[in-house]
Amino acid sequence: MARMMKAGKLISVIGDEDTCTGFLLGGIGEMNKERKPNFLVVEKDTSVSEIEETFKNFLQRPDVAVILINQNIAELIRHVIDAHTNPIPAVLEIPSKDHPYDASKDSILRRARGMFNPEDFR
Repeated sequence: MARMMKAGKLISVIGDEDTCTGFLLGGIGEMNKERKPNFLVVEKDTSVSEIEETFKNFLQRPDVAVILINQNIAELIRHVIDAHTNPIPAVLEIPSKDHPYDASKDSILRRARGMFNPEDFR
């Protein structure tokens, strides 16, 4: 079991307090060797530069496989998210309690639409 745990990858979360709390209660909270957490709770006074820096740090961490980010927060750093084209870590935009999910804003769905022709599925 310990061997499997070493090979595992983490899910990181950038979100509001409710989103992060939910995922932390679900057991995703971890600290890396440098004592850096795999989550960022975004509050009213959190700067866009701090969100952007945290996102870029998660992209560089070898132990992170998935980054979950509230879509309304993703909108603040859209240029950075759109510049990330590697499959891992995967970036998934999720709704928050106060902001519903809007598929038209999701960068992954926009890219996927460009890969497929709707006529192929008829």
